[in-house]
Amino acid sequence: MSRDNVQLLLEKAKAAARKMPSVTAEQTSAALKAIADKLEKNVDRIVAANVIDLRSMDESDYRYDRLKLTAERIAGIAADTRAVSELPSPVGELIDSRVRPNGLKIDRVRVPIGVVGVIYEARPNVTVDVTAIALRSGNAVILKGGKDAHESNIILVELIKEAIGEAGLDPEAVQLLPDDHEAAEILMKAVGYVDLLIPRGSQRLIAAVNENSKVPVIETGAGVVHTYFDEEGDLEKGKAIVCNAKTRRVSVCNALDCLIVHSSRLKDLPELLRPTGEKGTEVRADERAYAALEGRYAGELLRMEAEDYGKEFLALRLAVVTVDSFDEALEYIYKYSLKHSEAIVTENKEKAERFLREVDAACCYVNASTAFTDGAQFGLGAEIGISTQKMHARGPMALRELTSYKWLIRGEGQTRP
Repeated sequence: MSRDNVQLLLEKAKAAARKMPSVTAEQTSAALKAIADKLEKNVDRIVAANVIDLRSMDESDYRYDRLKLTAERIAGIAADTRAVSELPSPVGELIDSRVRPNGLKIDRVRVPIGVVGVIYEARPNVTVDVTAIALRSGNAVILKGGKDAHESNIILVELIKEAIGEAGLDPEAVQLLPDDHEAAEILMKAVGYVDLLIPRGSQRLIAAVNENSKVPVIETGAGVVHTYFDEEGDLEKGKAIVCNAKTRRVSVCNALDCLIVHSSRLKDLPELLRPTGEKGTEVRADERAYAALEGRYAGELLRMEAEDYGKEFLALRLAVVTVDSFDEALEYIYKYSLKHSEAIVTENKEKAERFLREVDAACCYVNASTAFTDGAQFGLGAEIGISTQKMHARGPMALRELTSYKWLIRGEGQTRP
């Protein structure tokens, strides 16, 4: 597709965004339910397109699992879309209101951002999740997926456009750009057409968008996730939490990368990691942890190398680091965290509260798996991404995070002296 054709898609999205503030919450709700119905009625078509994409990817690639669509996963995507349709629309929500001494009534209300662009990789579920949240929050959306999900994205957007058109919304509110690099470059420089750009994918993708975009960017995604097993941690809780956080789904950004263990609990380390090892997880341990695990770990055990520190593995691989104090654990997390999700396992309430207060991450957990960092799990419906920055949005981003606000001032002829 030529540069002119990409420009035309941008113009169509901008024109559609102008109409969105007048679309009612009932209309967007109906449109999302129509999308869910359309997905469920076309499972075979979606899976067939996805199979074509999967043929071009090695099954050992961590992105393979993200790319794969099954009937079960499509049903889950449809369920998430319906969940978003039932959430209150934030558009028009009164944030605050005041009457000044001169009689001016000043309200602050939520409004759509406008046109939201998303650049993402081999995750076709993002195509639907992003669209649902964008439409429910009154925005138009421009999607720029990767080559790996090309066929999947085409059929999904085709079905989405059919569904929202049948529900009375402008189908041009959803645009899919070509999967080439030129389209991404145009999108990153689409000042005046795109109001916000969200990258979802690898650290490399996110860094590239941050460095090259002239459009405002919300940084999302990559996370080096730690769980600290404290000297006062409960072993049974720890076993379940570590195994779930590491092995539930290794290709996602909330998966555990590094277990930090207090030196006084090294004697419990083999049992702590027993369920994780039974799932086939490779452990890369520092010297003290290696000594504690040698001959007592079910999976592959390797000595930790320099490159394993602060690494997001996206695989059945776990780093294990030993510390001698709670404060040392906090310092380690501070050094290597990407401010995504961090957890502590402890029965000490004072340490738990210090952890929540002092750890600088979007999501901080006490005695729970980091796998819960997800918009649906937080009651937000689907998510558009997980922000690891501090401006405007942090953590799972959903409806409110895709709104801004404006001031409405009502007077009766007041002038300023």
